[in-house]
Formats: sequence, structure tokens, C-alpha cells
Amino acid sequence: MTRQSAIQHALHHLDSGDFAEVLGRRVAMATESEEAGQAPVLHAYLTDDIAPALSAMGFVCTTYPNPTGRDLPFLVADRIEDSTLPTVLLYGHGDVVRGQAASWRDGLDPWTLVHDAGRWFGRGTADNKGQHSIVFAALQAAIDARQGRLGYNVRILLEMGEEAGSPGLLEFCRAQRSRLSADLLIASDGPRLAAERPTLFMGSRGAVNFELRVASRDRAYHSGNWGGLLENPAIVLTHALASLVDARGRIVIDALRPPAMPDTVDRAVRDLQVGTGADDPVVDPTWGEPGLNAAQQVFGWNTLEILTLDAGQPAKPVNAIPARASAWCQLRFVVGTDWQQLEQHVRAHLDAAGFPMVQITIGARAGATRLDPQDPWVQWAAQSVTATTGQAPVLLPNLGGSLPNDVFADELGLPTLWVPHSYPACAQHAPNEHLLESVTREGLAMMAGLFWDLGDAGAGLREGAARRRLAA
Repeated sequence: MTRQSAIQHALHHLDSGDFAEVLGRRVAMATESEEAGQAPVLHAYLTDDIAPALSAMGFVCTTYPNPTGRDLPFLVADRIEDSTLPTVLLYGHGDVVRGQAASWRDGLDPWTLVHDAGRWFGRGTADNKGQHSIVFAALQAAIDARQGRLGYNVRILLEMGEEAGSPGLLEFCRAQRSRLSADLLIASDGPRLAAERPTLFMGSRGAVNFELRVASRDRAYHSGNWGGLLENPAIVLTHALASLVDARGRIVIDALRPPAMPDTVDRAVRDLQVGTGADDPVVDPTWGEPGLNAAQQVFGWNTLEILTLDAGQPAKPVNAIPARASAWCQLRFVVGTDWQQLEQHVRAHLDAAGFPMVQITIGARAGATRLDPQDPWVQWAAQSVTATTGQAPVLLPNLGGSLPNDVFADELGLPTLWVPHSYPACAQHAPNEHLLESVTREGLAMMAGLFWDLGDAGAGLREGAARRRLAA
């Protein structure tokens, strides 16, 4: 059989209705990793759905507990044809954010797959059940077209805690390093640059969430009787926040700004258009770092955002000076940022600015990664996608968002290729999340082509990578 046979097999999975049936079954499982009491359905997603499907494809599946003690399990599946052949590691996650059912539009429910106007609605359709369902279906098509022998080995790691910050993923991969050994990571998550633009990204910006908090006293006091006499923690906090980032979104703390953008990154992103989709928000051209365009801001620079602000009783204001105020902030950062010392940098800045009373608590964090767009694995994948779609994919050194790619790139030492099958307006993490049928069709074809081409090129690419390591 041929490469085109693999692509046609994958598209038949869509046209026959099988893809919708599988995705509907997976969406119906409310795998909310942030909700207490959902552990049984998290386990069931792996043991009752994913493991049987992969076993039918020739995989040997094992589930593992989370090393942190939280009930967010992992599944590792192996399909080993020959230990001397190249190995690809596939990654995805089966958990989702909270359903937010009350906020979905009429006729939609987060746990029911609904097809409407070329979109599949349901929680997890874009992030990440729809995406790993595309990957698994395309892999099955390549196996069928190759008559059961791909010419390389496949390992799959599926976690059930990514939306909770991937607790235990680093520790698990460190403990299972030999079990997860591979030559390349291929994964699908996040959005394309635009719905009509096939995209490859090779890393992600990192992220650190941190809380700033001012606790002035143990209770609120009447604002008429005590106003002007008592420190207002909300006023203190807002001035402290304003000292971190200016009124147009530029980061003020030098230590939280990135190094100069490398020429290779600048060339890759400078001409890309961001926010051109019909459902995209209007980009503010005066916001952020002066002198950078939208693509440079998102893919090549750091941003500091305020995610929440809380003081008093916002829903029902009362005439009282609040006792405390807090804000959750987030630094999104690129490779080269001294992010591991963020607390020390913010502490030194606040102290120097006259805000020693502001307390800092560090929350979820993940490192930044990049792979050179000229890397042979990237060029191979780009050629494969071009052969399938007829257009060269957008090559992003890193996604603007954050993923646990540092575990694979830094801990496991893998070149990392991400092939997203969503788009910026998919309502990921929001009500009315959806997957585009057009992107699904193209994604199935692209992945089937990639999995076919890896059988032809994998051994040579692995040998080339080994020679480069020896020469380094």
C-alpha cells in the first residue's frame, strides 16, 4: 500500500462517523482533574477507553499511580517492533478543565458532543481529547497501510493531570526514563497560528504563577470612622502591581525581561500575522513592549499579566476598609529568562520600591523550551506536512502558551515536535469549546502522512542526530 492509502484510511475514519463516535464517548467522561471526587472517571478514561483502543493496535498498556500521591494517574503504552529501530514518543492528556455547564449556550452541554456548522462542541474537543483522538486514528491508519509494520517503535504517555499543572509528571518521567526512552517526541496540543495555517511548534514559553498579598489586619473597619487612619491593603497592592508593569503592559523589572531575541527566532516569527481570525479579539497595537509586533510579543518576548484581583466583597460592596487584598500574577517567558529566581527578583524590587509589606507566594511553574527550526527533525516534518497539505506549515520556535515540554526536552533530552489541531478561537478552557471539522480533516491527513514518512526516514534521521551529538 502507499502513503496516500494511509491518508485515505484516516479520512475514512472521519467520513464514516467513527471519529465522532469515539470522540463523543470520550467527551462524555467528565475528567475534570481540578474537581475533587473525579478520580474514578480519571482512571476509567485510561482503563476503560484508551487502554482497550491502544491494545487493539498492538500496544502493551500499563497504568501508574502519580508519584506525588495525588490520584492523577498515568498510562504508558509500548508498541515495539524491534529494539534496534527508531522510537517515537507520543504524549497527550485525558483530563479537562471544569465543565462550566451553566455558561454554555442553549442546546450545548460540556459532556455531550454536538456537531453544528462544521464544529464539534464539547469539553475536551480541542484540549486535548480531540487532538489525541486524531493522533491515535492517524497512527492506526498508518499501521493498516503498512500492513501491521511501521518500521519504528511507538511509545505513548497519557497523563490525567495536565490541567491541574501536571503534578508528578517530572518525577514520573525521571523515574521511568528508560521506559520512556525515544528518539523524538511528537505531540498535539495548543492552537495553530490560524485555522487555515498548518503549524508546527518546537517548544513553548514557560510560565510562573505567583500571588502578591497584603494583609493589613484581621478584619475590616468602617471607612467613615477609620478612613484616612488605616492602611488600605487594596491601595497598597495596586501601587505595588503598578510598579511591576507599566500602564501599557511593558515589564518594568529588568530581571524579568528576556535577553535579546535571537536572530533565528526573529526571522521565524517577525512576518507572522496574529489575531486575524473572524472570532479573534482585536489586537491592541500600543500594548506591550515598544518596537515589537504582535508575533514578536507572543512568540519571542515575556509578558506579565494580572490574572485576578481580590479585596473586600466585590459582589456586594460595603463601606469598609478591607482587611487584606491579593492578586494572582503570571509571567510568561522565553528561553534565557532567569525565571527560577523570580521570587528573589520580585522581592528585591518591591522592597526597593517601598513595599516590604507585600507577601509573595509562588504557584505553578514550567520552564521554557525551543528547538531550532533548522533542526533536521523539524525540516523533515515540515516537508511531510507540505506534501500532504500543499502548503508549507508555519514553523514556530515556541508556542506563546505553556506546556510541560521542558520535561521532554530537558529531562528526557528529546527533540520535540508539536503538531496542533486546534485554532485560536476554539474556546479552549471556556464555555462552548469546540473542534473545527476542517482542521480535524486536515489533521488526520497530516498525521497519517507523518507516521507513514517516519517509517521511511526515521532511521536516517536518528543516525544523523547521533553524528551531530558526537561532533558537538
